[in-house]
Amino acid sequence: MPCRAGLPGLLQTEERSPLPKPLLAIPYATRAMSAASSDSAEIATASKRPFDPYLADPSPPSKLQRFSQSDISPADADSGGEAGAESEAMAGARLSRTQRYLVAVEYDGTRFSGSQQQPNQRTVVGVLKEAFHKFIGQPVSIFCSSRTDAGVHALSNVCHVDVERISKRKPGEVLPPHDPEVVKCAVNHFLHKNEGDIMVTDVRCVAPDFHARYKALERTYHYRLLSGPERPSIFEKNSAWHIPEDLNIQAMKKACNILVGHHDFSSFRAFGCQAKSPVRTLDELTVTEVFPVMFFPSSLERSEMESPDGSLVYSRASLMGSSGEGSDVSSTTSGKSVCENGQEFGKRLRHRCFVVTARAQSFLYHQVRLMVGLLKAVGIGDLTTADVERILDAKTMTAAPPMAPAYGLYLDNVKYDPTV
Repeated sequence: MPCRAGLPGLLQTEERSPLPKPLLAIPYATRAMSAASSDSAEIATASKRPFDPYLADPSPPSKLQRFSQSDISPADADSGGEAGAESEAMAGARLSRTQRYLVAVEYDGTRFSGSQQQPNQRTVVGVLKEAFHKFIGQPVSIFCSSRTDAGVHALSNVCHVDVERISKRKPGEVLPPHDPEVVKCAVNHFLHKNEGDIMVTDVRCVAPDFHARYKALERTYHYRLLSGPERPSIFEKNSAWHIPEDLNIQAMKKACNILVGHHDFSSFRAFGCQAKSPVRTLDELTVTEVFPVMFFPSSLERSEMESPDGSLVYSRASLMGSSGEGSDVSSTTSGKSVCENGQEFGKRLRHRCFVVTARAQSFLYHQVRLMVGLLKAVGIGDLTTADVERILDAKTMTAAPPMAPAYGLYLDNVKYDPTV
């Protein structure tokens, strides 16, 4: 038969499984022309349809994988909706078993590139996330109440984190939330294995919708200044701004009074600030002279500062006397060598230490450091109180003096509703 001679492959197939008679009756050329005509019709029809890039498949389709909608059973068609509803229910159940913690941390900002996570940088959030991951065995998201720049320290920065306690022996089994004290001890264990310059100081359970940043009522910052001609001690390195000149604290206090209140602080707003408005209410701005952190009293000071019951008595006279030239003469004994100016050999003159405190619900980018830079300029006599008013009214950062360095700034406290 001519048909068989022209199709040896089809002949072999036909011997194993004969084709239906109607198909054998159609000549090969006729069937080929019919198929070509059918394909041309399909192509013409498809060319009239709009192109859908989501349906386009660059690979040629396989005839063995062609299925029509009728080949899919109703059960298979509805399984996607049931699975979606089930997954949403499981997600809701998992969320309900997640505990949100409010975490207070203190850190030395010297070796941190700020608080917010950055690629290839050591940050406060990055180190905390790593410690929590090691603790609970899964990644977490951490949100800070306040963003601190590189070099800025924190006595208490607050963040919130969601933790789901999953059994390590039986993966997938969700256990009751950890006690806050357990979280504190466990996270500190891993933090201390890092650089040891950050520590969790407090942990509290809060509601699932509590946000550490947006629920904050006020924030308090401190800035340390050391005034004196000598270079500061190495133990004060990266902890305070050294001012060689004497500071006029009374002039600085008057400048503080001008800045306190509800103002447009555009002159104290650094470039890159993302705040929608430069208007802020500054609740407090003060300058206070305090004891230096590295304070070791002389023999005279020990006698003046200690009461009969052993408690400390604050003596401003003893502190002020020890901050001036020749202040440690009283501690000199006859058996020790003395310099020409009466200073005991090997004893350093103490610096006067001042703390600038700023308190508000929120601050603009670099606002505190720019205000401290202004107060320093007033303290050394470069600016007057009239200049402070002029700079505030200028509403441009270019009118303000250079801002203070980061290493003297400390985030002291973030206040929340007591009922939290």
